[in-house]
Amino acid sequence: MFETLGFEDTTARAVSVLFALGVGILFGGLAQLTRFCFRRAVVGADRRQAAGVWAMALAVAVLGTQVAVALGWISFGEHRLMVADLPVAAVVLGGLMFGAGMVLTRGCVSRLMVLTGSGNLRALVVIVIFAVVAHAALKGVLAPFRTWIGSVTVPMGDYASLAALAGGPLVVAALIALVAVAVALKSGNRALPLLGGALIGALVPLAWVGTGYVLFDEFDPIAMESLSFTAPSAETLFYTLASSAVPAGFGTGLVGGVLVGALVAALLSGSFQWQSFESPRQTGRYLSGAVLMGVGGVLAGGCTVGAGLAGIPTLSLAAVLALASIAAGGLAANAWLNAAASGSGAQRATPSVQPAE
Repeated sequence: MFETLGFEDTTARAVSVLFALGVGILFGGLAQLTRFCFRRAVVGADRRQAAGVWAMALAVAVLGTQVAVALGWISFGEHRLMVADLPVAAVVLGGLMFGAGMVLTRGCVSRLMVLTGSGNLRALVVIVIFAVVAHAALKGVLAPFRTWIGSVTVPMGDYASLAALAGGPLVVAALIALVAVAVALKSGNRALPLLGGALIGALVPLAWVGTGYVLFDEFDPIAMESLSFTAPSAETLFYTLASSAVPAGFGTGLVGGVLVGALVAALLSGSFQWQSFESPRQTGRYLSGAVLMGVGGVLAGGCTVGAGLAGIPTLSLAAVLALASIAAGGLAANAWLNAAASGSGAQRATPSVQPAE
């Protein structure tokens, strides 16, 4: 469709950067205002409310994406999440690692990126280390390990997609959306946070359609992408270091947009505040979590947003398995931290209250 839009002095790739910048600004602002975070939905003190916002986002993302598929605008038949041989070992191990890492750093990658824009230097350090490790797993010294564990597969055939289940894709999508909406309505949230979650969810099909249909150019095609932060973080790091040799892409624009959107929302709401590490022990914990998320995000095929919020709307079985593994890893790490805190301080009957992020 891109060739019919009248652009003569630019390319679909160049426009996709600006498009991603806009999507990122919206996501960053909305995520800052709603405190959108999968970790909070799993182990946070206010997990019921956080889960409601996340579930509402998922409902809109699933319905919007599958409607776009039904209209013939986009297709996930050849998408990496739909491989017939499911790399089960990589997905499960990666999900467990990512989940543990997000608990150690007190935020999933998307949340930490938003916190970076609001002045949290802990989050900034974690994002940088995460990007370095993710790049190492994608193209560096950890790539052989990724390839090796990715070779452990289970043949799924057509059932790599939930669309193969009885009823077809629209029925499956409707069922997922109904369950998600029920969770959202029972979360105790007021209408405004749920609206914010719905708007975040709408960005998922917007990005899929924008890159896969509106900006599709038969002569110079670009990848169909949506919200994701694992590969884009690595790409942004590489672009920052070698921008004269590596052109920006959708992921680079998305990351930049999230930082700008979160910064603007934090300044306007009066929540911008410089924060840093409080002790060497805390620093080590956050760095460990960053490494786990960097490797885990690559193995699992994405983070809580890339494999979860944007992945599940594709009806990919791998995405569902990845998100479930991330949740399991988060719960296990949280239980371990609570047990360690209870056992290390006999002078305290319960662990001290920690900041939300």
